[in-house]
Amino acid sequence: MSQLQRIAIAPAQLQQERILLTPEQQHYLVRVLRLREGDRFIAMDGLGKWWLTQLVGTQGQVLAPLQIQTELPVSITLMVALPKGNGFDEIVRISTELGVTNIAPVLSDRTLLNPSPQKLERWRRIAIEAAEQSERACVPTVLEPVTFSTGLSATVTQLSSQQKYICEARGNYPHLRACLDKDKESKMVVIATGPEGGWTPTEIENAIAHGFQPASLGRRVLRAVTAPIVALSLITAAYEV
Repeated sequence: MSQLQRIAIAPAQLQQERILLTPEQQHYLVRVLRLREGDRFIAMDGLGKWWLTQLVGTQGQVLAPLQIQTELPVSITLMVALPKGNGFDEIVRISTELGVTNIAPVLSDRTLLNPSPQKLERWRRIAIEAAEQSERACVPTVLEPVTFSTGLSATVTQLSSQQKYICEARGNYPHLRACLDKDKESKMVVIATGPEGGWTPTEIENAIAHGFQPASLGRRVLRAVTAPIVALSLITAAYEV
């Protein structure tokens, strides 16, 4: 089925074995991909379900459910201090390919970007496109940007018993790989990476107070758009079956 085009649908679009395609989806399938009546494609609801689907007029006819196993055995929440420019676009795209579950942009003391609501819509579209391309069963949730302190409080409320790490380039901290080797039984990991210039000492202290363990990504200082990708790669390598 890998040769078939995949499109993400909202769960409400599936009605009695029919998929009500949006005008944008119809345009993409017919005008861009040149699909014809009776051609097949894969519909995914972003929540773990796929269907083999046939184009019938302006709708999709569900032919059969598909069983896929592309998700990691661990849920990953990536908390990222927003980098400058459009760097977060690439973070969303690649982290989706690597299997992230939730993407939580945060505003740190050194964050320069003040994102608009349009940015959030763009990031969510990128996550959908990347999930389609990489054959993900689920589309990651991109949360609204909040302050770092608010994000820390949310993890304590929602994820208090899970493994939480904050990546820091400077300081005598254990490598993230070694930390993960000790916590292989965890079903949920939260990883936080900093902005240009790194986290402030106060932010590190606040994270530790909220149950985060400082961890290193190596001896080199990584760019703000590189660190989350390295961190996710290490987690994926540790947990991938």
